[in-house]
Amino acid sequence: MNEPRLNLPELTVSELSTALKRTIEDAYDYVRVRGELGKVSYHSNGHVYFDLKDDSACIAGVMWRTRAVRTKLKLEAGLEVVITGRVTTYQSRSQYQIVVETVEPAGLGALMALLEEVKKKLAAEGLFDEARKQLLPYLPAVIGVVTSPTGAVIRDILHRLADRFPRRVLLWPVKVQGEDSAAEVAAAIAGFNDLPEGGALPRPDLIIVARGGGSLEDLWSFNEEIVVRAAAASLIPLISAVGHETDATLIDFAADRRAPTPSAAAEMAVPVRADLLLDVGGLAQRAFAGWRRSQEARRNALRSVARALPDADETLALPRQRLDHAAQRLVRALRANAHVHRVGFSRVGGRLSAHLLRVNVERRRERVGMLAARADRATGNILDARWARCERDAQLLAAFSYRGVLARGFALVRDRAGRPLRTAAAVTAGMVIDLEFSDGRIGARAERVDTQTISVEPARSRRRRYDSSSGQGSLF
Repeated sequence: MNEPRLNLPELTVSELSTALKRTIEDAYDYVRVRGELGKVSYHSNGHVYFDLKDDSACIAGVMWRTRAVRTKLKLEAGLEVVITGRVTTYQSRSQYQIVVETVEPAGLGALMALLEEVKKKLAAEGLFDEARKQLLPYLPAVIGVVTSPTGAVIRDILHRLADRFPRRVLLWPVKVQGEDSAAEVAAAIAGFNDLPEGGALPRPDLIIVARGGGSLEDLWSFNEEIVVRAAAASLIPLISAVGHETDATLIDFAADRRAPTPSAAAEMAVPVRADLLLDVGGLAQRAFAGWRRSQEARRNALRSVARALPDADETLALPRQRLDHAAQRLVRALRANAHVHRVGFSRVGGRLSAHLLRVNVERRRERVGMLAARADRATGNILDARWARCERDAQLLAAFSYRGVLARGFALVRDRAGRPLRTAAAVTAGMVIDLEFSDGRIGARAERVDTQTISVEPARSRRRRYDSSSGQGSLF
């Protein structure tokens, strides 16, 4: 039986626990472990606690909230995963655990199960319905490409477009795999849709989301919900060209068209310019041939109609004969008409002798003289009547003028401003007044003002009585 080693240093529980913690963390600084999730607990503060086990062992794991919110995978019991993190100890319970940084599904089966779950969820929301698909423009002026700027995909697309029909291409560079890849692809799709019409940077007529081939893990960014929802919400028609022909991602179901390869996406985007030129040339030849046949048919129809028409000489022979006869009669008719007018003019000219004209002028002169005398008399009468009326108006004006009152011995009293003073109450003692008489005006100053009421009885109207004994008799 071994004797206890009394010479060993004495440690406290905390010191031993700290030493074990340091030893484990130094030996297993960063590990990658594959196993099956056991009990999974999501804490209210955002942390996730779980057990990672296999057939013969189990280890505790914890994922802090900052890492948990960035993990797209939903942790459930029974899910086989591959985790990376640091091994440490939990001193309060004397157990070791893994502080997890990343969690990935282990194996293709787990990824496919997760992919199928997301696909069912988005399909139930109607994001994959055919009714949402848009028609691709026949010949887009600007094509937006969302892909890596350094890969072979963009070169293949540009080369294929140059061969078929060169178009303007706007590249939105993104990461096509990795942790931030999905957010960048979704932001690129939304960014192209947010470009204004007629802005400095033209808004694309078509968007191509492209990536080369790879494993399911490499293409996983294009299965993320954020990318699928951005593709479904795009108002610009979108072509998905992710992976090779056998690869399938969820963006293929949300896109308006799926291309098996990026080169095939370029072929879908534009037609072949040479084929278009041949088609246009063929249509031009067909149009010219049709026009030529139409002109020939019209020419033949015109010839047929011309053969059915009568000969021009035969048609014009009878009218020409009638014109000759009318021309012969016209000469005789003109001579007869001229003779008739000459006789009429001679008859009228015989009546227009110098004596008759002189008598007619004398009669007109006498009439004009009579009218002028009548006009003079009428003018004199009108002027006399107007003059008499003017004199009556002058007499009436003089009768109503205040100067007639002044001539009868009255005076007009005014103040210094020239306003008439009609009552004694309007005059104050010492006031300067102006007196106007019929023969002139003088200035005066009022020394005393006495006001009293003077009653004036109205004059009784006198009615003239006629004596019945006078010489005139009664009318009644």
